[in-house]
Amino acid sequence: MDCKQFFNSIADKRIALCGIGISNTPLILKFLKLGARVFACDRRDRKAIGEVANTLEKAGAELRLGEDYLKNLEVDVIFRTPGMNFNLPELEEARRNGIAVTSEMEVFFDLCPATIFAVTGSDGKTTTTTLIAKMLEAAGKKVHVGGNIGRPLLPELDNISPEDFVVVELSSFQLISMRKSPDVAVITNVAPNHLDVHKDMDEYIGAKKNIMLHQNAFSRTVLNLDDEITKGFAKDVRGQLLYSSMTERIKNGAWIDGEGNIFMSYRSINAPIMNKKDIALMGEHNVANYLSAISAVWGYVGAEEIRKVAKEFRGVEHRIEFVRELDGVKYYNDSIATSPTRTIAGLKSFEKDVILLAGGYDKHIPFEPMVPYIIDKVKVLILTGPTADKIEAAVKKDARYMGYNPNIMRAANLEEAVKLAHKSAVSGDVVTLSPACASFDVYPNFAVRGDKFKELVNAL
Repeated sequence: MDCKQFFNSIADKRIALCGIGISNTPLILKFLKLGARVFACDRRDRKAIGEVANTLEKAGAELRLGEDYLKNLEVDVIFRTPGMNFNLPELEEARRNGIAVTSEMEVFFDLCPATIFAVTGSDGKTTTTTLIAKMLEAAGKKVHVGGNIGRPLLPELDNISPEDFVVVELSSFQLISMRKSPDVAVITNVAPNHLDVHKDMDEYIGAKKNIMLHQNAFSRTVLNLDDEITKGFAKDVRGQLLYSSMTERIKNGAWIDGEGNIFMSYRSINAPIMNKKDIALMGEHNVANYLSAISAVWGYVGAEEIRKVAKEFRGVEHRIEFVRELDGVKYYNDSIATSPTRTIAGLKSFEKDVILLAGGYDKHIPFEPMVPYIIDKVKVLILTGPTADKIEAAVKKDARYMGYNPNIMRAANLEEAVKLAHKSAVSGDVVTLSPACASFDVYPNFAVRGDKFKELVNAL
């Protein structure tokens, strides 16, 4: 079935789109225009959803809101939102009843005529996805960006041709039910994350691995050789395997030497690309992201385009984003750091005398791995949210904790945390919001949390 056939088949179908948000709202409007009967379903009430509920209703959608939004859906197809657990009892019952349960990205992969690059990982997904897209654009390609980043792509299928390139970021929730893989798959790393939703770490790893399991002999897989879990995926690669490494010289892939020179080794050719000093982004973790991106685009893009992006690209919002300098103190928004490994990467970007704002929604991830970095780098740790006790306990039980390294403070909310940071900071310090936790205890997502932090810092 091609794009035109699929859209023609939608007419008169009963379709439920579960989750009224960025991914599904354009789909709801698209399907209504195609003549489908559309049910817009969400656990939230009308007040929480806001004006979009009125917009969808005026367009012809039927709203199903509240705790029972998934019960007794008499439809032909259910589209789940990316963050919805694939194994929900209501979705399993729907499948037993003969209802097709899918997602925007699953259908897009089935119908997309273009070359698809896809990126997953516990850390670095968005930056690596963006780098790949910008490198392809620098080479004159027409690029469409979507998935967990940017707009939903299924409604845009009419505008995507076989000569185009699609670059998508995919989460474990999107990947768990995928049965088609991209032409180029990139896995940046795999570390504990989202264990509040996945039944265990094995399920989480399996979901990530699914990005490459359905590839063929003409595909490409890029694995991080420095990560033990992704390194272990190599035996299951079906097509061309390329690596990235910050620690080893490799035969096939991008790597860096002791002087910071970056090379791409490919088919017995060892091509010099640039020095890491040419990269405008802060942090060694971003050098690692570049290595993954270089391996992904090699052969589609030349070294000149890669260097151009490195020198010009200043980063994605909420990722060690410089906010302002006040009285000699630099403030950074790293709200994307929703796991300890991301917070570690952020802390590695700074020298000592860091004031760290951390804490938030509990994803049931251990905080002990980031404690050595906190003790080495952080002079004041300001904790908020449901995980504050867990983070404090992890720091205090470390053998190197002396009772003052760091000084641990509590704040009732982000506003109070920013005030405490401002009061504690002296010239030369760095204040960073790098929570190691999701935002769902207070904010709908990390971006809203980051925007609030910037607003508070700019108001000081």
